[in-house]
Amino acid sequence: MQTTLSPEFKGTREGEEAEAILRKCVHCGFCTATCPTYQLLGDELDGPRGRIYQIKQVLEGAPATRSTQLHLDRCLTCRNCETTCPSGVQYGRLVDIGREIVEQRVERPRGEKAVRWLLREGLTGPLFAPAMKLGQLARPLLPASLKLKVPPPADARAQRWPQSERQRKVLMLLGCVQPAMAPNINSATARVLDAAGIQTLVADGAGCCGALRTHLADRDGGLADMRRNIDAWWPLIEGLTSQGKVEAIVMNASGCGATVKEYGHALAHDPDYAAKAERVSALTKDLSELLPDLLPALKPRLRKPANGQLVFHPPCSLQHAQQLRGGVETHLAELGFEVRLAASESHLCCGSAGTYSVLQPELSLQLRDRKLKGLAPQKAETIVSANIGCIQHLQGGTATPVRHWVELLDEALA
Repeated sequence: MQTTLSPEFKGTREGEEAEAILRKCVHCGFCTATCPTYQLLGDELDGPRGRIYQIKQVLEGAPATRSTQLHLDRCLTCRNCETTCPSGVQYGRLVDIGREIVEQRVERPRGEKAVRWLLREGLTGPLFAPAMKLGQLARPLLPASLKLKVPPPADARAQRWPQSERQRKVLMLLGCVQPAMAPNINSATARVLDAAGIQTLVADGAGCCGALRTHLADRDGGLADMRRNIDAWWPLIEGLTSQGKVEAIVMNASGCGATVKEYGHALAHDPDYAAKAERVSALTKDLSELLPDLLPALKPRLRKPANGQLVFHPPCSLQHAQQLRGGVETHLAELGFEVRLAASESHLCCGSAGTYSVLQPELSLQLRDRKLKGLAPQKAETIVSANIGCIQHLQGGTATPVRHWVELLDEALA
């Protein structure tokens, strides 16, 4: 696709990157077949091809409008279109560029601005954990819409962190909302790794991976989060502390993993962080990527899983952004779990998509219910996934337990 950048974008990082991405696009439309919002709304402007065209127009000098903003807002950034695209168009990067430019040119209503500010600062700030505890105490009294966002309090097992010193060590990002919403995911990860002879370390100064601010069109804030994490991790990456040197940075939230794996690209323009960011990205592994290495140590310690039939929902950030497909269910089956995928539409987004479920509740709930309908024929006793957002979102629409797969593996260890 030929693009003639307007003078204000020529020579800029955003303009040059967007132009390079657009050059790959042949406007074939294969992506519309796998775009969740296009399937729901049937509007070309609410599919990847239409959004690409709108971004192209703005880059060429056309005015950005409130309509442009709304269509970009409706994108889940699920990146299913990237998996489908025969030309390798990096749509996720393009839509982030487009959102940032449009955000600078189109004034949002005050209510929208306030909600977005609360999401950026509230979910990543120190007040989120106490606010979540307060919400859990008041959960029976909350309206149904809020109750969906507040999980019940975790049990005592969530506080059990292994204390053994191991020669092999990995870093783990706790996440911004996961420690308050589902702390057992992190402690279960540490226990499973400990059972395989690997010690899990946490850098106290690390926080949100940067995805939240980036996808809310706050690129500078997202980059600041990335730099802060690199600074917090670097001593452990280099082995400069008494805790030793880590061999990998492990992500048990696939959305965070997708972002951290792209630190090298995001900070490539920063001379102070480019090399460090590239190394961080190279070291980053989704927890499922470690499973083949863990199998020999875990198999002798496993008892028969007690969870019955499982159905796995692969998050978009795992199967499309990280391009990791088939690993979780295959390796869990090797460990004795009965796990299946939905018979249809396992590739589609569940509607969580970070803050999307808050900002686009109607579309989000439609996608959630569609996903649960696709999972239901498996008649599973438990739904498993690999991202806190997906887990909490799906749980709001079903009585079937929805859990992270590592929690079940942890419980099956003798």
